[in-house]
Amino acid sequence: MQLSGNNVQPETSSKTLVDLRRGDAATLDHIDLPGKDARRLMELGFLPGVRITAGHSAPGGDPRVFQVDGSEIALRRETARRLKVRLDKTRPAPGMP
Repeated sequence: MQLSGNNVQPETSSKTLVDLRRGDAATLDHIDLPGKDARRLMELGFLPGVRITAGHSAPGGDPRVFQVDGSEIALRRETARRLKVRLDKTRPAPGMP
């Protein structure tokens, strides 16, 4: 199931969650996963248009924690690669979500 947000901003670059560095914030553009998997992520707060901030990762980088809708959720690299985001223009100050 491919779910997309309607507010595509052409001046921002399209990336995936794995492209974010710790502390980077982005807006979820769409989820490119099978229906059951996409629905589960949506239940966890990964909805098109929501702001996501990259957090810590396990040793080796997988899984990785993302902050979404007030929660911290760990995703494996293969899943995070299927969530397309638009990078926010400004990076928050260190220590800020």
